[in-house]
Amino acid sequence: MLRAEGVTVTYGRRPVLHDAELTLVPGSVTGLAGPSGCGKSTFARVLGLVQRPATGRVAIDGAEVRRWRNRAPRDLRVRVALIFQQSRLAVDPRFTLREVIAEPLLATGRGPGRAGELAEEMGLTPELLSRRPHEVSDGQLQRACVARALALRPGYVICDEMTTMLDASTQAHLVARLEAYRLDTGAAILVISHDLELLARWSGHGGIVHLPQAVRPAG
Repeated sequence: MLRAEGVTVTYGRRPVLHDAELTLVPGSVTGLAGPSGCGKSTFARVLGLVQRPATGRVAIDGAEVRRWRNRAPRDLRVRVALIFQQSRLAVDPRFTLREVIAEPLLATGRGPGRAGELAEEMGLTPELLSRRPHEVSDGQLQRACVARALALRPGYVICDEMTTMLDASTQAHLVARLEAYRLDTGAAILVISHDLELLARWSGHGGIVHLPQAVRPAG
């Protein structure tokens, strides 16, 4: 179980999150909704261990997170995957799609062998794997980012507006792939979106959390 309690984040003196709470149960899909500026993406970064909160507690499978970003223990970092809305800001532009997918495998000493298999599961052809981000569409690049996120078989997957600005067929493929991953591994998925219809369709297992209930909107 991934549990966040009393999470508060400020940028300077400006509060972005205030006393936010969330629990992700293995095997569940939970939706996170809220208006722009209420701190959804900030909360996603806290849950993904890439942003340290000012106050509060995050625990993963009973282990409390005490260090963040690259200082967080590897055994905790690999349990949580974060898929960003803007895929072009989430990859090294010098990498090919194969290198994007293989990055976490190489970083943990596992070798790039599974990159091709992961790409195939996401509908990426071998020819696309030799291209760099500027040579592929937004949808193709986001497919590579999802493959990268699943490479280490995390127990918790946080999707921060993952399908925004993508065509309907790509959205459907990404949702179907993550749902198949959940059923196969028992992972918990957090879906952050403005699309309440998408959240209602996908989050029947864990329900929808409306962030303003626990968060003071910025400004």
